[in-house]
Formats: sequence, structure tokens, C-alpha cells
Amino acid sequence: MKQFLFYLMTLAFMTTTNLKAQNHTFENDAKTIDALMKASYEVVSGEKNAKRQWERDNYLHHPKAVYSYFDKKKQEQVTMTLPEFHKETDDMVFNTAFYESEINREVRIFGNIAHVWSTYQTKLEKDGKVARRGINSIQLIFEHNRWYIISWTFSGETDKNIIPKTFDRN
Repeated sequence: MKQFLFYLMTLAFMTTTNLKAQNHTFENDAKTIDALMKASYEVVSGEKNAKRQWERDNYLHHPKAVYSYFDKKKQEQVTMTLPEFHKETDDMVFNTAFYESEINREVRIFGNIAHVWSTYQTKLEKDGKVARRGINSIQLIFEHNRWYIISWTFSGETDKNIIPKTFDRN
């Protein structure tokens, strides 16, 4: 029995230490809005069949964070949890490489909330041509001495929905 308790306590200590080390690894990703935005684009980008950095992404988001986008086929807004977004993204990345980067940002801050308008571009090859562009509307909260993503809504550019010059500095 003593051996079992020792094993259980050792396992609990190792798990707690490991979680603290992992969070410490991502700690700088959430100290500033710049760092948070940089990390958020890094976690979704990668080669075909490459595992995404979901553990890091979980750290960037508030536990109650949501994703939302307009589904063209259903003609309605779709909202999902972060785990649902990860599953959808995993399904997609098995078929293609995906590299997303920010090309413009506008930020408004009041108290512990921030609204980020982040214009993005997507490439399907690391150094390939731009396949699509759009705008992310990202809401952040500052809590426990760090920033969290609380919601993320995105809309892709189309022939009828062109990114305005105010969001496209290029």
C-alpha cells in the first residue's frame, strides 16, 4: 500500500511539474497582444499531415472561447468551441499544407478588453502564392496578468466581399 501511495504521489508531482513547465513554455505568448497574435498564426500553420500545436493554442485561449464563421453552403453563421475547431482543422490539414499570416492589424483597447481586426492571407505551400485572404475579428480579455482569446470570428474575401483599404495596407 505504501508503494502504491508513493507511486501515486510521484505521478501527481510529475504531472503537476510537467504542466507548470508547459505553461511556462507558452507564458511569453500571452504577455502582449503582439505575442498572442504571432503565436495564434503559428499554431495553425504547417505542412500537410503535420500535427498542429493545439496544446499551445489551448494556452492562448480562454477555456470558454468560441470560433465563428459564415458557412457558405448552409448560408448561416456557425459557432464552435476550441476543441471542435481543432478537430475541423485536423481534418483539413490531412489534405493540404496551410500557412496563414497576418498582413495588417488594428487594435482597440478599453480596460481589460481588446478588439483586434487582423487581416490575413493563406498560402497552401510555404513559399507559394496567396490562395485566399480575409479578416479575423478577435476579442481578447486581460485576466491573471495575461491576454486570452475569448472569441474569434473570421470572414474570407470574395469577389463580392472585398477587403476594404482600411484593413489592407498593401
